[in-house]
Amino acid sequence: MLGKRNVFLIGPMGSGKSAVGKCLAQMLDAPFYDSDSEIERTTGVDIPYIFEKEGEAGFRQRERDVIDALTKLEPVVLATGGGAVILPENRQRLAERGFVVYLETSVAQQVRRVRHARHRPLLANVDPQVRLAELMRQRAPLYTEIADVVVRTDGRKVQSVAEEIVRAHRRHLQAG
Repeated sequence: MLGKRNVFLIGPMGSGKSAVGKCLAQMLDAPFYDSDSEIERTTGVDIPYIFEKEGEAGFRQRERDVIDALTKLEPVVLATGGGAVILPENRQRLAERGFVVYLETSVAQQVRRVRHARHRPLLANVDPQVRLAELMRQRAPLYTEIADVVVRTDGRKVQSVAEEIVRAHRRHLQAG
């Protein structure tokens, strides 16, 4: 059954998707992909440049294509960008092709984790606290809609979060 062994990480920027994903991939002996990194690799430019030249809509189309391709692989651990859930087709592909884990984190934790980041186009020239809270209000229902499990990451070590996901994934496979 397609996707049964796949694990897709969703959640806001700063929730730990990339760090947890790398750890999780090692634990599950599966390749790890980060959709944002794949977009940069395939285009040869960074995400802020894509936003500057094509706008958010152009970026979302590229993201859609990358998510479609990566979710067809198996087994795979995929960390998605925070806004990947915006497009209905991304939500559908993620939900149908794997075990979806929502890494839930507070806005305060997000601010601490991304405050020095220079590669976050949605945080350019805005108050990060206000913008992250606004994004959370818009996106949290979309994360919850497709999540097979919700895992809190505030104040937790990457290894601990990854271990919790492995346990939940095993239960999911057994229930199968």
